[in-house]
Amino acid sequence: MSAKKLVVFCGPSGAGKSTIANTVINTLPYFKLSVSATTREPREGEVDGKHYYFINREKFEARLEADAFLEYEQVYEGLYYGTLNSELERIWSLGKYPFLDLDVKGAANLKKKYGSNGFFVFIHPGSIDVLADRLKKRGTEDARSLEKRIRRASFELEYAEQFDFVLYNTDLKKAQEEIITEISRFIEEE
Repeated sequence: MSAKKLVVFCGPSGAGKSTIANTVINTLPYFKLSVSATTREPREGEVDGKHYYFINREKFEARLEADAFLEYEQVYEGLYYGTLNSELERIWSLGKYPFLDLDVKGAANLKKKYGSNGFFVFIHPGSIDVLADRLKKRGTEDARSLEKRIRRASFELEYAEQFDFVLYNTDLKKAQEEIITEISRFIEEE
């Protein structure tokens, strides 16, 4: 590993990011999922340092002041999510490449910083109708929450062309094969 490269996935909820990300991590052993930090409380079964770094608001804001975050977002008043610089350094020190799942703003900020050392992938569901159908089938959204996610997805889809690669997830197996090829090509470039 000669360059400090990273791969960033972005896309609306229901586009298939997690499924495709798991395929990449399980197929390409030189990747490690970057663990984000958050001020939210852990959900049942979540483990600090595995699912998120759970940090209280005061400590999160102190780390912001110390410039410890590569990127962050305040989603709601006092509810932060972000990527610690130390997390990427930890992964690189293991001889692996960080794999991040970010929102469009976080990805845009990292793209400015890492340029060609980053491969920024937008996972596109194909259409808003397909996305809405996937979210309904999950059965985890009430009508209000579903509407909110669809509005957010419409906003996010406007950013797709700003990414290095847009992966259309209309056929999961094909999308998985395509992204493995594209990421492998990116890693092999020097």
